[in-house]
Formats: sequence, structure tokens, C-alpha cells
Amino acid sequence: MVHDRADRVDPAERVCTGIEGLDEVLNGGLVPHQTYLVRGGPGTGKTTLGLHFLTTGVANQETSLFINLGEAAAQIQRNARSSGISTAGISFLDLSPTSEFFTTNQTYDIFSPAEVEREPITQQIIEQIETLKPDRVFLDSITQFRYLTSDAFQFRRQVLSFLRFLMEHDATVLFTSESSEEAPDSDLQFLCDGVIHLNFTPKYRTLHISKFRGSNFQNGHHSLRITDRGVQVFPRLRPELHKRNFHPEPISSGIPDLDALLHGGLERGTVTIISGPSGVGKTTIGLQFMKEAAGRGERSIVYTFEEEVEIILQRCESVNIPARTMLERGTLTLQKIEPLQFTPDEFAQLVRHSAEAQQTQIVMLDSISGYRLSVQGDDLVSHIHSLCKYLANTGITVLLINETEKIAGEFRATEVGITYLADNFVFMRYLERRIGGELHIRKAIGVLKKRLSDFEKTLREVEITRYGIKVGEPMEGLEGILSDTPFLREKE
Repeated sequence: MVHDRADRVDPAERVCTGIEGLDEVLNGGLVPHQTYLVRGGPGTGKTTLGLHFLTTGVANQETSLFINLGEAAAQIQRNARSSGISTAGISFLDLSPTSEFFTTNQTYDIFSPAEVEREPITQQIIEQIETLKPDRVFLDSITQFRYLTSDAFQFRRQVLSFLRFLMEHDATVLFTSESSEEAPDSDLQFLCDGVIHLNFTPKYRTLHISKFRGSNFQNGHHSLRITDRGVQVFPRLRPELHKRNFHPEPISSGIPDLDALLHGGLERGTVTIISGPSGVGKTTIGLQFMKEAAGRGERSIVYTFEEEVEIILQRCESVNIPARTMLERGTLTLQKIEPLQFTPDEFAQLVRHSAEAQQTQIVMLDSISGYRLSVQGDDLVSHIHSLCKYLANTGITVLLINETEKIAGEFRATEVGITYLADNFVFMRYLERRIGGELHIRKAIGVLKKRLSDFEKTLREVEITRYGIKVGEPMEGLEGILSDTPFLREKE
């Protein structure tokens, strides 16, 4: 895969965070010897992110220091183990309050508590930094410094001085804050070189960057998930960053009459919407293209949001598409996407990694309405736009199955307003045909749009039988193709 990116930086010049997706958002990682604020409410994953940062330093033979002023070190280590993160090799400077603070009388007759306690804490930090000379420092949280100063001016000076002290010792620093209405942390955002925001809503978690000195970064909100392996970040897919040279040659369906309708087939690197009512054969048509691709040794993936994999396999067997054999040979992958299993960014990364790892030639989403219901998130059009454009930019043929709500009646291209995405638009309809005085319901297929070539401007009857798909000759005498149920007027 070729990434066309003018501002791509050498990863060797960056400090990896230990979170692959976050490093991608940061265009390779953190700029070394700078300071970064990690913001977010309770439970957003600030400490876990910091642990990833430190353990990656240990793995790279760097010295990592965790300065904890709130939660006790023993508790942090227990929580890390439950997230599958080993703290072995991390040095802890535990400045959190102990139980003795509560049980021992702590009164100060002349000086304020802040003035009395600031000096020993500052001295411990200085001694630890000068002794360890850490490459990475994570401080959780710097808000505690606010309570050791008499006013906001002193706090700002103390924090700025502390961060400069760390940078002068060649450390890359992450620190967290505890923002609230009573103690906002907007001032801290001016003192650091970068700001990483962690957000948590009832629907999903996200991450975004608002500041990153010395480098560009990927804008926008990116999906974040906390699992038993720690923090995972799924960058929003940017199709303009991914391009591959390919020849947009037509690919055949293996059915001569269907290829004739399309003037040769569907071109590589195009997006095709196959639209029609339930049961008309949309998915089967898509799988027919995959069957022919398998014969050429090419790989295809179907993401099904509605039907179970076994049902699709049984339907394929009933229409002479050897899907099970294709699965065994590795030319076809069928993946069921469960409801609310992924955010749009997670799903896009799943498709991207699968397509690149398997060198996929055709990807089918079955269906658009299933995608909308199953994938978390409200902005369907922008997400599916990014996914389709990424696939098309890399030469992959995309098939989008669109189910129209009405079996008959006024023609509608799609229900979700994504027709503009399609390079090709294939529609299927039921039609009424009188045979021997009896009215029969038949199926028809036609093309509404094709960007890279001409196409037939009529419909062809299509039959799906146990021997496969049969497409007939162009139909004459059709009426009401786009306004009502098509009706074939018999010649007199």
C-alpha cells in the first residue's frame, strides 16, 4: 500500500506512545523532549494511556518514571494488571497521601499547609529526576500542585518552572489534569506543547488533539475503546492519504448478458450501488461477481449486517455459487457484524486492515441500512463516504447493497441520500408480466448510472434458479419503469 503524504515524518524522530492508533493520529508519535497534557473526566482512560507511554519506554530500553500525587502506586499497579499492562521496569515516585496523614495530627501554627508541604514534595521530585534521569515522565495529576500554591499566578509559575526543569533533563513528559467548574485547567493548555483530549459519552469514547507544537496531526474525533488490553484508538479514515496505482479495467460477472448490460462489467476501483426491494436478488448479483473473481484467484470480502453467514452460504448453494469452496480456498471471507459492535471508525479500520492483509479485490457491504443500524454513530453519510473512497483509491471494487422500502410504487434510488457516491448504479425491480392470460410477477435488472463507460438504457429480465443467474435479452414494451411497478405490454 502506498501512502501519499507530504508531511509524513520519520518514526525514528518520534516518541511512540505505545498506542498504534494514537501514534497514527500524531503522525508518528510525540515530538521528543516536550510536554503534553492529557485531559478528560473520570474514567476516560488518562492513567491507562500514561501507562502505555511508560511501558513502551521500558520496552525500548528507556527509563520511565511515574509520579503519582493522587492514587497510590499499589492501586495503580493493580489496575494496570487488570488491563493487561505490566508495570515491571517502571519507577514510581509515590507522593499520594497515606493513611498516616489522617491518623496523625497535621496542624501548622505559623505557615499554611501548602507552604509546609510544597518544599518536601518538590525536593523529592528533584532528587528522583536527577538520580534516574528518566527519558519518559508521566505525572498523575498535576492538579495537586494547584493546592500547594497560594494563588493562580504562583501555580502557573510553579508548573511552568517544573515542566522546564523536566525538559532540561531531556525528558518527554505526559501529565494529566482534573478539570472541574471550580478548578478549570484551561491555563494548563497554554503551558504545554500538546493537548490530548479524552471524551466519554453514553454512546462511545473519542479522542482528539487540539494542540501539537512542531508537527501536524490528524484533526477530528477518533474512536477510543478501553479493553482488557488497555487503550485502543481507531483514527478516522482519511481516504486522501491512501492511494495505489491501478488500471480501472472492467471485471466480468461471468454472465455474458449481464456484462452486455454493463458494457463489459464493473470497473476496478469503482463504487457500485445495487438497489432494489427485499428478495429481488441484490446480494446474489454481488456474490456472482465474487464467484467470477474467485475463478481468477482474487479475494473478496462480504460484511453482512443482517443475515447470518450460514444462511448466506445455504442461499449460495441453492443458486450454484460455491461459497463454501471459496471460503476453504481463501478467495471469499464472510463476516457477520453484530449490532452496535463497532463505531464507524472501528469498522473502517477493520475493513482497511482486512483488505490490506488479504489483498482484497472486491468488498461488499450488505446492506447500507444494516450498516446504519448496526454501527454506532449518527453521521452515516460522511463515514460511508470515507470508507468507500479509501477502498476505491486503492483499486478495490466496492459493492453497496441498498434495500428500498417499497416493493412497488414510486422509484427511489436509495433511502439515505448516498447516490452521489456511486460510480455505477444498478437497480433491480419487480415487474408484472402477462403470460397466457395470467399475470406473473417477474424480476428485472437495469443500469441508471455508469461513469466510466456507456450502458444499456433498458431493462433485462433476470431469473435466479438452482442452476445460477440467468439474464435475458433487452425488454421491449416496458412502461412505468421509474414511476410505478414496471409493466410489460405484450405486442399485439
